[in-house]
Amino acid sequence: MQRLSRTNPKSHPLWQRLLKYALSAALLGVLALGILLVYLYQAPLPPADSEQNSQMLDAAGKAIAVFSSGEKNRKSVTLKQISPYLVQATLAVEDRHFYNHVGFDFKGMARATLINLEHMDKVQGASTLTQQLARNLYLTHERTWSRKVKEAMYTAQLEMKYSKDEILQMYLNEIYYGHGAYGIEAASKMYFGKSAKDLSLAESAMLAGIPKGPTYYSPYNHMKNAKDRQRIILDAMVETGAITHQQANEAYTQLLKFLPPSKRTTEDKAPYFRDYVRNVVVNELGFDEKLLEQGGLQVYTTLDPEAQQAAEQAVAGGVGSDKELEAALISIDPRNGHIKALVGGTNYVRSQYNHVFAKTRQPGSSFKPIMYLTALSSKKMTGVSRFVSQPTLFHYDDNRKTYSPKNFGDKYLGEIDMRQAIAASDNIYAVNTILTVGADKVADLAKKMGIESTLNPVPSLALGTSPVSPFEMASAFAVISNQGTSVKPVAVLKITDPFGKVLYEAPEKAKSEQIVEPAAAYVLTHLMESVFETGGTGNRVSSKLKRPVAGKTGTTSTDAWLVGFTPELSTAVWVGYDKDKTLSTEGSRKAAPIFAQYTEKALEKVPPKIFPIPSGVVSVYIDPSTGKRSTPDCPNKRLEVFIAGTEPKETCSAHGKAEPTPAPKTDEQKNHSWWSDLKRWWME
Repeated sequence: MQRLSRTNPKSHPLWQRLLKYALSAALLGVLALGILLVYLYQAPLPPADSEQNSQMLDAAGKAIAVFSSGEKNRKSVTLKQISPYLVQATLAVEDRHFYNHVGFDFKGMARATLINLEHMDKVQGASTLTQQLARNLYLTHERTWSRKVKEAMYTAQLEMKYSKDEILQMYLNEIYYGHGAYGIEAASKMYFGKSAKDLSLAESAMLAGIPKGPTYYSPYNHMKNAKDRQRIILDAMVETGAITHQQANEAYTQLLKFLPPSKRTTEDKAPYFRDYVRNVVVNELGFDEKLLEQGGLQVYTTLDPEAQQAAEQAVAGGVGSDKELEAALISIDPRNGHIKALVGGTNYVRSQYNHVFAKTRQPGSSFKPIMYLTALSSKKMTGVSRFVSQPTLFHYDDNRKTYSPKNFGDKYLGEIDMRQAIAASDNIYAVNTILTVGADKVADLAKKMGIESTLNPVPSLALGTSPVSPFEMASAFAVISNQGTSVKPVAVLKITDPFGKVLYEAPEKAKSEQIVEPAAAYVLTHLMESVFETGGTGNRVSSKLKRPVAGKTGTTSTDAWLVGFTPELSTAVWVGYDKDKTLSTEGSRKAAPIFAQYTEKALEKVPPKIFPIPSGVVSVYIDPSTGKRSTPDCPNKRLEVFIAGTEPKETCSAHGKAEPTPAPKTDEQKNHSWWSDLKRWWME
């Protein structure tokens, strides 16, 4: 009997079931995508946040500047009002398939992924113009997955709601071109003084290269970088067929006429300080430049608004009507390294060059205190060490070389001590000193004190012949003011994102290092106060100073300096010309009044204080004519301070044989001394 085969009508081959599931999933995916697209099409875009520029705040927490090199400058134009060359240049370098994709260049993304995997680093991006526009209009530049999802959504919405020409027009009106110019019309006006529709091929290629790095590729800041970038743009235009090789070469060799910087304006406060802070944030703290430009960051700084105003007023009033004369002022709190005021030039509109950091200027005699600190801390010399001030031919380098310095005006004082040499800025005494302690030792100490410039260890170093910057000089003198302790200068205290999240915060206590013993720093400070006394080179401004101040003037044929300090501020002032033009007698005397006016105004709300006297300092009455301990018979006496153990032991015998004048009491006994009473009166 034949058996009938039985089959299960519900059973199907595996491939049929998988195909069924795949089709169902695809259908659900298409349905979900359709719902998402409908939602995105109907949902409004968020308000454009194109004003999210980062702000700089002063020490009082007040916003005083934005991180562009001027006020935000923006003027919108239509696509027809923009040079076709600029449009072609932008598309060639930023998004060649702009008119062919739907907001996402998937082929470009795949290519960029392969290249990045090959180099094991992100060397190529694949953001389209639409993605960049979405990011600039609606988002911050933080690198999070949620931001990437939002960017994708906003990109899709832009593509659905606007035509390609409209998106391109918005992009060209939104992108940042540096120096405060947002949008191509503002950039064209600022760089070339013309409308965007009139831009030539060469000008267009130059501007199209700037958004990648508005500071790095700015022709005002780095012409070589800008020209290199222009070449890349022109080659990209050749590759896309927009121009020929000949046109590219002609455009590259064309000499462009940029609008003079003097025609640009800025209303930001402390623009030189802002530029310095930008450099710190990007190059030292490692923040992305675009994030700083457009990420809505809040950068909290150490700038004291009252001190900054005092500095700007002092420089403006001190320089006078000479439009070519430049000046710089940098002021640091020696106790914590906070930069309180910074003026890099007389007119930021005319010149953005920051003279505070110019390492091309000889400090002249203002360098001498660093050398004298070397001598005092080595204990090879004291404030009463004596040399003869007279025309001298010095031999050095094992008598193979000679050096014959001169004093200003050929004025020589005969036998003098260190206090007299500092006050009168005697060059002969200074060279004797550097030969006594060693030029290499002076250079080594200068480096520890904050002088990073290369110093030539020869006798002329004593007279400040090696160029340094005002910033370095203020940092070095801060060590003297701070009892021999170096504190690294600080400008940025904290950085937050637009929502208050802390991205960076400076250590509560700045890094410090004891460079020389406090007693040595105090002895030098005491000697430097004589600069502002009768006979000192700073005496002409002593009437303006109502508090204890120590400092040193410095003058060369092209530079005038005064670097000085109080317990609260270490300040360097420089005056000179950019073209090494010789200073007039009047010009050489402008640094000291600027210093005096600034110091008094910046500290007008701070009670005067004497420099604190550390342990290890002894006071002795000496006879100025001999440098020995004075006696009651000596007609003149001077109270001098010494590092304990270096005070003179020999008594003056030139005026009799009496016992030495009693010295002020020791640290344990001087609670009732006049010196202690004076100190306490000043400090209270």
